[in-house]
Amino acid sequence: MDWRQLWEIVSAPDNVPIVGLALIVPFFAWFAWRQARATDQLISNLEADPALAATHHRKPQPFDPSWQRELPVWPYLLRIEFLAALVVTVLLLVWAITVNAPLEEPANPNFSMNPAKAPWYFVGLQEMLVYFDPWFAGVVLPVLIIAGLMAFPYIDSSPLGSGYYTIRQRAVALWSFGLGFGLWLLLIFVGTFIRGPGWMWFWPGQTWDHARVTYEVNRNLAGIFGITNPWLGALVGVAAIAAFYFAASRILFKLVTRTPLDRRIFERTSRLQYFVFQFFAITILAALPVKMLLRLVFRIQYLLVTPWFNI
Repeated sequence: MDWRQLWEIVSAPDNVPIVGLALIVPFFAWFAWRQARATDQLISNLEADPALAATHHRKPQPFDPSWQRELPVWPYLLRIEFLAALVVTVLLLVWAITVNAPLEEPANPNFSMNPAKAPWYFVGLQEMLVYFDPWFAGVVLPVLIIAGLMAFPYIDSSPLGSGYYTIRQRAVALWSFGLGFGLWLLLIFVGTFIRGPGWMWFWPGQTWDHARVTYEVNRNLAGIFGITNPWLGALVGVAAIAAFYFAASRILFKLVTRTPLDRRIFERTSRLQYFVFQFFAITILAALPVKMLLRLVFRIQYLLVTPWFNI
């Protein structure tokens, strides 16, 4: 196991932001989860004890600030934001002074880097090129992912969870956004630390062998059934995708209405809101990872092959 090579990848100036994401995102996700769990426990206690709930809804006393329902922006919020801005500024200064910019020599037409990787914020797009057509992986899917992550918090019709951390009262929106954001980070990590020369799969610690040759046969879905007619093969692909979306929609409906609170929130949601949420949730959270697994495990390159695009 060549762990020295792994350290070279991790310590490269290009990958400093990714290493920072790997450390910062889990910490703040845990911290937010911890705060949300404490709030949910408090809500459960208030619901279980009517006397305590009545005390909570009375006007807060000056000697009992822990029961205040509202806090002024100054100094509580602005003080924290100011300190956070100072910490981020110091980190950026230290980073800029101690780490050289990842600039290289002028492009040489006689020499191509292997692997040639995009900047860290685009390496996820480069990884998606393995699974989809370039126009679909580089244009359509990124737009759907960004639009879906923006839409998830606003499609949720719950009037609760505004101004405080909670999982129980905003479970659908939080899980949808969290899984989508985590999937995007996973694509970045795979493209950075797993993909080696020739964009081949190398596990962490495995030596990047530039002479390695893999004999992997990629098949389309229609080819598995021995279908050679392109129109019939496209029909099979459409039927498979439609069946997947139908099954995923039924499972998703069960998930978003599994508790009484979720059912009440669902009743407040319009048909348009729910269908928009359902489309983005199935496309981002289900279809994308399933297609990745089909390619990596079963070597299925495309489900739907047409003269204009392949999926």
